[in-house]
Amino acid sequence: MRDMYDVLSRWGVWARENSGIDYPSIAAGFKGLLPPKPCGKQSCSDDDGLIIDGCVARLKKYKPDEYDLIVWHHIHGVSLRRIASKRKCSDGTVRKEMQTAEGFIGGCLAMLDVKLDF
Repeated sequence: MRDMYDVLSRWGVWARENSGIDYPSIAAGFKGLLPPKPCGKQSCSDDDGLIIDGCVARLKKYKPDEYDLIVWHHIHGVSLRRIASKRKCSDGTVRKEMQTAEGFIGGCLAMLDVKLDF
């Protein structure tokens, strides 16, 4: 059994590093010359990141609220408590939604019968 929180945390780091939607920290024309700044958390491999990204895309299709929760928490680093206060609901409600999202993505990975690198 996988620790889905760890899987999604590593995917979040991978997605943040590979999204290309951040504002550039250096001048145009010099992008790619400097290595990306490490954030202190471990990332997953590109193969794993793409597989998990596909499962997260399926989550967006069927459960868009849980998708938003996954993105805000694992990619943007917003705490569950802060998300709960923004949504004006309890922490428990947000944690249950997170468990639902983790279960959905875990089920997708199980159906794909994927062996992740970590």
